[in-house]
Amino acid sequence: MSLDGFSVIMSVYRNDELVHFRRAVDSIIRQTVVPSEVILIVDGAVPDGILDVVNEFRSKYRFFRPIFLPENRGLGNALKLGVEHANYDLIARMDSDDISVSDRFERQLVFFEQDKQLSVIGGNISEFIGEETNVIGQRVVPTNHSDITSYLRRRCPFNHVTVMFRKSAVLEAGNYIDWFWNEDYYLWVRMYKAGCRFRNIDATLVNVRVGPDMYRRRGGWKYFRSEAALQRYMFQNRVIRLDEYLFNIVVRFVLQVITPGSVRGFVFRRFFRV
Repeated sequence: MSLDGFSVIMSVYRNDELVHFRRAVDSIIRQTVVPSEVILIVDGAVPDGILDVVNEFRSKYRFFRPIFLPENRGLGNALKLGVEHANYDLIARMDSDDISVSDRFERQLVFFEQDKQLSVIGGNISEFIGEETNVIGQRVVPTNHSDITSYLRRRCPFNHVTVMFRKSAVLEAGNYIDWFWNEDYYLWVRMYKAGCRFRNIDATLVNVRVGPDMYRRRGGWKYFRSEAALQRYMFQNRVIRLDEYLFNIVVRFVLQVITPGSVRGFVFRRFFRV
């Protein structure tokens, strides 16, 4: 690769599982192309076991850079800080309990090398419970810019944990801004408005750890109000038309408020995963 290097940003907080956290960090350090730096936001007080792992990685790898926050500020604020502290223009996103495939970064860097106008590139995810081999679903996203921007008008067009982006483009769009469950979707909408170029790789880049009731939790009034407010923002900023706004609101209200949790899980697995 002729690129200068790249950063990885991730966040860990008190409820993260120690074993899962260690596996997640291992998956980004043992890549075919190793990151130039890993910025870990320790979001508030965490158990001693997690602190031990953080200190272990910091002592082993000079490029491992933890930043400790005195209190929990939430994912959006943590990622905002991570972007601001990154020393490289290319930044990869990672979660504290998921597993990146071994050549994820190498694949993504190739696209940035080939397309100097590219702002964000992501990919597909597999979802598993327990062991990585116990795959229960896969979220496949559109690949080319036109299809991604069309998809954005209905749903989030990236699997957040898979993305690599240009810091300069993210900062130009206002960086991450805290928004319950939707800090990433909100960022992509603002980047779309700024004229950024998008891409997804048609391959699984990250194996995502989920719980058996994950889909059920994607509902309730708080979740709906967050999504409804984002849809309103998109309408007010002419990203979507009135008919699209009304359709999106109705679908989300039915799925997130009216539909029982157990049924919601079935709907997500049947219609929103493959």
